[in-house]
Amino acid sequence: MSKNILIFIVSILVIVLGFQDSKTVYPESVYTVYLAGEKIGIIDDKEKFQTYIDEKAEEIKEQYQVDRVYQPATLEIVRNLTYAPNVASYEEIYTKIDEPLTIEGYQITVHHEEGNKRIFVNNLAVFEEAINNIITSFVGSENYELFLNDEQLTITETGTKIEKIYLENDITYRQTLIPVVEEIYISSEELAKKLLFGTTAQQEAYTVKAGDTIESVAFDHEISPEELLISNPEFTSKNNLLYEGQEITIGVTDPQVSVVVEEFVVADITKEYEREVRYDATKTIGYTNKIQTGVPGVERLTRNVKTVNGVIVFSDLLEREVIQPRVNEIVVRGEKAVTHVATTYGWVWPTAPGWIITSGYEYRINPVTRQRELHQALDIAIGYGAQLYAANNGTVHHAGYHSSYGNYVIIKHNNEADNYTLYAHMARYTVNVGQKVAAGDLIGYMGSTGRSTGPHLHFELWVGEPYNGGYRLNPWSVLR
Repeated sequence: MSKNILIFIVSILVIVLGFQDSKTVYPESVYTVYLAGEKIGIIDDKEKFQTYIDEKAEEIKEQYQVDRVYQPATLEIVRNLTYAPNVASYEEIYTKIDEPLTIEGYQITVHHEEGNKRIFVNNLAVFEEAINNIITSFVGSENYELFLNDEQLTITETGTKIEKIYLENDITYRQTLIPVVEEIYISSEELAKKLLFGTTAQQEAYTVKAGDTIESVAFDHEISPEELLISNPEFTSKNNLLYEGQEITIGVTDPQVSVVVEEFVVADITKEYEREVRYDATKTIGYTNKIQTGVPGVERLTRNVKTVNGVIVFSDLLEREVIQPRVNEIVVRGEKAVTHVATTYGWVWPTAPGWIITSGYEYRINPVTRQRELHQALDIAIGYGAQLYAANNGTVHHAGYHSSYGNYVIIKHNNEADNYTLYAHMARYTVNVGQKVAAGDLIGYMGSTGRSTGPHLHFELWVGEPYNGGYRLNPWSVLR
């Protein structure tokens, strides 16, 4: 055999044998694992690895009461084909995961003008029950149950009927995988605390002292009486008595949702008698003689009332019925007083009858700004167009419009206390600067101009000129 033939045969064998070996090598199907876009290894089975993650997270499943735990949100597992892959164990890859695992749940978004708030729950029922708990704290469990079951009693004389309950906010939700580092609520009671107080921390406890009232304790802690009642459901009214040594909760609310309650209310109110002063020029200064004793009257008022998180934001008087007429006290005094000089006994109520106080001189969450503040005035509501009166003798110091107060009037009372009164949110005023007015004179009509949630009178009492060195007093100090 020639040398050339031998070389040819060897070459053919090499080619054939090489071809046969290449046919035995196949690409393998594996999975590349990426964390936040970076490759951290290769595994052989995606489902088995996810099961491994789930089995390693028993504590998380127990904590959040779920059946399964999932990979982090930034973890990607991509299938591909490769030759001779370097496959890692599940444990090797798991130890490289330094981002939080996730559970299946719901992201709830509460929409506000000032910004949206996100809430995470493991179950939608947790959020629904939390909202029901909050509503119950505002209207009472019995009233809420009657409303839900359409079993409210018909009002025969006086009473309250809930017409509507709803959330003022838009609420959206979506099912998603939630990283376990987020605050995930599994308890409706805990979520209700968060939605009502802005925190789940324990609220401050207070030991009642001698002389304390619900109103005084609330004021001293810069909250409203209504907030104190919410934190202490054993109280049914701000007129409930406290006893020395009693432990109560000071709950400072910071509502994350706005619960609106619209009610139809029929109530009897006491209409205090007024003091009518008659002057006798024949008598010396200082002479006083009561010739008729005053007797309070009773009126039955029918109104629509709207509250947001327990605070009245709108009240509309529908009907007024006199149950018992009032009898005014009549006092004769010596020498007629100068009408534009206020007297300590001459203060009168600044609105027509049928009023209610929607916000007192107290700490509250402003229904417009949603900020906590000391409301240094009385908000008095009847209905649009109700007559407004000068609270004492004086001179009109200012009448105009302000972006916050709306149409407003300031009266200087020319007395030794240097008092001024301010009347805001008027539909219109009927007096001019420099005009002298007597207590009870018509000065305008109730409205809702400026920053207002509904028709009412915002009434302030000042010592010294407003916003020019003066300071506010509680109007109850002269009106009671």
